[in-house]
Amino acid sequence: MLGVPWFWLLLFFAVPFLILLRISVTDMGEGLDPFAPLVQMDAGRATFHLKFANYLSLLIDPDAGWGQTLYIESYGLSLKYALWTTVLCLFFGYPFAYFLSRSAPSIRPLLLLMVMLPFWTSFLLRVYAWKGLLADQGLINHLLIAVGLIQEPIQLLYNDVSMLVGMTYVYLPFMVLPLYANLVKLDDRLLEAAQDLGATPWKSFWMITVPLSRSGIVAGSILVFIPCLGEFVIPSLLGGAENLMIGRVVWDEMFSSNNWPRASALSVVMIVGIVLPLAWFNQRLARKVEQELS
Repeated sequence: MLGVPWFWLLLFFAVPFLILLRISVTDMGEGLDPFAPLVQMDAGRATFHLKFANYLSLLIDPDAGWGQTLYIESYGLSLKYALWTTVLCLFFGYPFAYFLSRSAPSIRPLLLLMVMLPFWTSFLLRVYAWKGLLADQGLINHLLIAVGLIQEPIQLLYNDVSMLVGMTYVYLPFMVLPLYANLVKLDDRLLEAAQDLGATPWKSFWMITVPLSRSGIVAGSILVFIPCLGEFVIPSLLGGAENLMIGRVVWDEMFSSNNWPRASALSVVMIVGIVLPLAWFNQRLARKVEQELS
């Protein structure tokens, strides 16, 4: 049974990653072939054509110096937006998941259906809908003017607010579903015992419910943070020129500059920067679980 997921990871993660790694060290020279040969044989001698400068250029700008490149700035901006989106999804998603888990069993399927209903609509259509809502002549500005709160349209689009609104809306179900799966299994007798011992509902929530739902919080945060880090569509449609995230930079390098090796180097660095901390965290969590069981 373990062979099936291992084969899936090998085919759809390891092999594409190795292809990216191969392109990232390719020396295209004057040509346009991102798959130019890495080794050439000449009179029985092997000549290697590896270009590690693709990685060095991500860190050093000849004009600004070390650590002042566009790539580092865009990666830092992506980290900021991904972190804020994760926090907002947790802030809005936890109460919603808690309400789902405490609702009557007869209406839970309907509530879960409402959570998953946006997935039935195209991702692009949902983002474009927010573009229409937040535009200067959009529904929100018209509503604010109609009720007399503002006299003229305010800038709601192409800024940090529109970015966070769009990303939080799109990725909120990825936080709600893992939290619900964790909270619905919570034993109500633990809360009853806490109340019998004199704990207030708020104290019971913080000392029992939240610690026991930690695995759901971690799973939901990972499911939100990772795709947000490389998000391309939402920054392109709802973000301004200053909201240059790493996904857009990779797209520009790949299709505008036609620099596939540098785009691949950016992707490799981003993947490694995500996988290594996750592997370290999972290993530490596994050790902690083993210690608790022993």
